[in-house]
Amino acid sequence: MSTSGVNTAGFYADFGALSALRKDVKAGNDPQAIREAARQFESLFTDMMLKAMRAAKLGDGLGDTEESDLYQEMYDQQLALQMSQGKGLGLADLLVQQLTRSAATNGASGAPASTAGAGAPGAAGSAPVATGNGSTAAPAATHAQKISFIQMLTPYAQHAGAQLGVAPESLIAQAALETGWGQHVPSGGSSSSHNLFGIKAGGSWQGASVAAPTQEYQQGAAFGATQSFRAYSSLQQGVNDYVTLLQRTAALQPALGTGTDVAAFASALQRGGYATDPHYAAKLTATADLVQSLRAGVQAAALKLPAGLPKTSGGESA
Repeated sequence: MSTSGVNTAGFYADFGALSALRKDVKAGNDPQAIREAARQFESLFTDMMLKAMRAAKLGDGLGDTEESDLYQEMYDQQLALQMSQGKGLGLADLLVQQLTRSAATNGASGAPASTAGAGAPGAAGSAPVATGNGSTAAPAATHAQKISFIQMLTPYAQHAGAQLGVAPESLIAQAALETGWGQHVPSGGSSSSHNLFGIKAGGSWQGASVAAPTQEYQQGAAFGATQSFRAYSSLQQGVNDYVTLLQRTAALQPALGTGTDVAAFASALQRGGYATDPHYAAKLTATADLVQSLRAGVQAAALKLPAGLPKTSGGESA
């Protein structure tokens, strides 16, 4: 069965076609390819949402069999296809907006920050700050990886943001900028450093450290280097050290209490020497905009559930 604008029923799970569309989007920035890729992703997302809702039901019904489950899955696939047509859930429109402006924000949203510390004192007294590990040859994070990174870091960012007087989105954006959405966290072999904010290990740092490549800036010119980064036993310890760094570093304290003004937060970090990249504040602001857009898309998709889905006895969607 096919629907308007969809080639076949296999379209929704055709990851090969989705990969081909990604190449078209990157190669030619074709508006039609962008729209098609966005619609495919919305269809995939909708189907996964329906599967999660079905899995949440309490036990099997009296008439449930393997055959009925198969037909239910086929129905959900077709429902996902239908829901992605026209205006759909609105997620495709948000993706189109994101992809069409990706060229302008690619440096901010697809790779780790190509910056390095300028010697600002750290929590221990003299440890410089660094940003990014410079692994620009690695693949950029996918849309799904970006959403997963946001969801993973949100509770940590909420707690740290409350301590710093900064919106969680600003902190998530900085971590995303520093690590390429969690894809390039400095690591020692197979062990992660849990250092999402690119904090260097200065001479007074007494904890563990890992060496990782980064991109430095000197008089506006970028060059590669290997630096020593702080390593933590857990993500919570890494976030705690970041909070302490901002609270105890006089040059960075103007970033505190900036609330939802991500531009003020980013500018204060750049002026305080957190990074040597002359475009750090602009990149951080653009990444924060993307974080908000992604979160809005997920929330909109979760709220706009299709009518007629089975309900549990508690009145919630099954």
